[in-house]
Amino acid sequence: MKVDFKKYSDGLVPAVIQDAKTNKVLMLGFMNAEALIKTRELQKVTFFSRSKNRLWTKGEESGNYLFVKEIRSDCDNDTLLIKVEPAGPVCHTGADTCWDEKNESGNFLLQLEDIITERKNNSTQKSYTSSLFESGINKIAQKVGEEAIELVIEAKDDNAVLFKNEAADLLFHYLVLLQAKGYKLDDVIEVLKERHKK
Repeated sequence: MKVDFKKYSDGLVPAVIQDAKTNKVLMLGFMNAEALIKTRELQKVTFFSRSKNRLWTKGEESGNYLFVKEIRSDCDNDTLLIKVEPAGPVCHTGADTCWDEKNESGNFLLQLEDIITERKNNSTQKSYTSSLFESGINKIAQKVGEEAIELVIEAKDDNAVLFKNEAADLLFHYLVLLQAKGYKLDDVIEVLKERHKK
């Protein structure tokens, strides 16, 4: 990747920061060659701050670092796209993005998967999801089987509401089972993509 830092008189190129998971644009900053080198070394986004007149690693004061997942240059080699995993709110105002948007995926299944992960990692007695994880893999697998049978039964009838509810129950418990086994929906999607190539 070659970046044309000389294209602009100040030697700075725009760096668009995007969440690697949600695809939301989080912020815009500027980098010189030194900032890009440091970003690659630290694997944390580092800008050249025009107001501070120095290199500035995002999160150096707040702890809300932007962990680098991928760096791309545009077709003219004068703008960077940096895909990241944010460690917290990105904007200095405390908002998720500098445009005051929620950093959520348009895909509700990914949001649901995050909620399931949270319930798995921070078990509470009030959470049904947490109680599933506490009951162990056998109970979770049994629930998936039960929900699958209930969905098959509803498929034979003409009640759309019941059928969709059973489908939702199966999908939810399936996501819990994936997490209990240490996998994500993306892992299964990759298998489907590989099959599609054949």
